[in-house]
Amino acid sequence: MNPFEYINVALESVAQNKVRSLLTMLGVIIGVMSVILLVALGEGAQTFVETEFAGMGTNILMITPGKQETSGMMPIMAGSFRKLTYQNAKQVDRRARGVKAVSPVVLGAGRVRYGEHRRDTMIIGATPAFLDVRNLSIGHGRFITDQDIQKHRNVCVLGTTVKEEIFGEENAISKQVSINRRKHIVVGVMEPKGMMLGLNMDDLTIIPIVSGQQMFYAGEDALHQILVQANNPDEIEIAMEATREVLTEEHDYIEDFTITDQKSMMDTFGKIFLALKVMLAGIASISLLVGGIGIMNIMLVSVRERTREVGIRKAVGATRADVGFQFAIESITISAIGGVIGILMAFISAFAIRFFFPQFPVYCAAWAIATAFLFSLSVGVFFGAYPAYKAASVDPVEALRYE
Repeated sequence: MNPFEYINVALESVAQNKVRSLLTMLGVIIGVMSVILLVALGEGAQTFVETEFAGMGTNILMITPGKQETSGMMPIMAGSFRKLTYQNAKQVDRRARGVKAVSPVVLGAGRVRYGEHRRDTMIIGATPAFLDVRNLSIGHGRFITDQDIQKHRNVCVLGTTVKEEIFGEENAISKQVSINRRKHIVVGVMEPKGMMLGLNMDDLTIIPIVSGQQMFYAGEDALHQILVQANNPDEIEIAMEATREVLTEEHDYIEDFTITDQKSMMDTFGKIFLALKVMLAGIASISLLVGGIGIMNIMLVSVRERTREVGIRKAVGATRADVGFQFAIESITISAIGGVIGILMAFISAFAIRFFFPQFPVYCAAWAIATAFLFSLSVGVFFGAYPAYKAASVDPVEALRYE
C-alpha cells in the first residue's frame, strides 16, 4: 500500500471506534493544550510585567543609599553609608553625560484631610522632573514647579483616588488641605494611571521635595532615592557610568550607593519566568506521556481484536513491514488528531482569557505550538512502536485460527 492508503485505513479504524478513539486521544489533547497554554500564560505574565515597568517610565536608573554587590533586585540597605541628597541629584543633573532628567524622591506615608474627610495615603516629595520620569500626566491644574521649591510653597498635587475620597465631585483646585497637620494648597490633580506593579499610582499625594524633607526628615537634606532617566536606551550604560562617577566624587570617592537599571531588573524577572515556563511545560508534558500510555494500551487491544484481520492480510501477501507500518500509522494518526484538537482548545482558552482579562496579554507562541505538536507525534511513534511490532510478529496460520 502507498502512504495515503495507510492513512485512509487508519482514519477508517478511528471512525469505526469514535468514543474509544476520543478517550484515547484525551491525554494527548489535554497535554498539548496544557503545554501551549501554560507557556502562553508564562509569556503573558512576562509581557505584563514589562509593560508595567514601561508604564512607570523608560530608560530609568534607580539610585538608592547603601552598597549592594549583587544586581537585578532592589538593594538591602544595611551598615553605615552617606545619605543621598538633593544636592547630589542637582550635581548628577548638571554634570552626568547621557542624562535626560533627574528626579530626587522623598517617600513617606501620611494623612490628607479636608474638613471631615480624610485619606491615609503615600506622600511623595518630588521635583518637576518626576512627572516625565515616571510617565505621569496632569488631569486638572498644574504640577509642582521650580518656583514652588525655591520659595518653599506648601502646595500639593493629588492622585485621583485621594481627590475623589476627600473632595468627591467638588473642584479641588486652590482648596486647602492638611497633610500630616501641615497646610497645603491643592494646585493639581493627576490623570488616572491605575495599578503599576502592585502600586496604586492614583492613591498618592505629591508635594515639593523640600516640603517632603521637612515633613519626613526634619528638614535634613536626605532622599529616599534618585531617579535618573537616560536620553535613550543606547545611552543607559553611559548615563549609569557618568552618574556613578559624579556621585562617587560627591561622596569622597566612596561608592556607598547602588544604581539599579530596569534592564537588570527585567533580566532577573526574565530568568524567573523562563524557569517558570520550563517547569510548567514539564508538568504539562506528563499529560502527553499519560496519553501515550493510553495509545499503547488501546493499540495492543486493537492488535488482539484484529488478529484474524492481520492473518488474512499476511495470507494475501502483506509483509511484516506492511502490517507493522499500518499499526504505527494508526498510532501516529490518533496522536496527530489529538494534537490538532489540543492546539484548537489552547487557542479557544487563550481567547477566553483575553476576553475576560483584556489587560493580561495571552497569545499562543508559534514555537510552543510546534514543540507540543511534534512532541505529540513523537509520543504516537514511541508508544505505537511496540503494538506495531506485536502486530507484525503475528503468525498468519495461528491468526487465521484465532476466534
